[in-house]
Amino acid sequence: MLARGIEEVLMEQPEVEEDAVVAEADRGRGEIPVAYVVWKNGRGDAGPLEMRCREKLASFKIPRRFESIEKLPRNALGKVQKHLLCRES
Repeated sequence: MLARGIEEVLMEQPEVEEDAVVAEADRGRGEIPVAYVVWKNGRGDAGPLEMRCREKLASFKIPRRFESIEKLPRNALGKVQKHLLCRES
């Protein structure tokens, strides 16, 4: 799964402050994309966001879940620690 391309599409959306996409294990598909979203106004609606993803991404790249999160976990250098996201949801 190429998370970077999915993240770029999400960052183009006006209501998204920042995001990270991680692969989650799935019995049928091997892994599925899950998007963790920090909304600009503190909250947002994943429905319209998903519809825009459907317009711009291949079906296997559309996040299967959109998790709202207050802030992304980062290390001291500011890099997103994606391995912590699955544990926070």
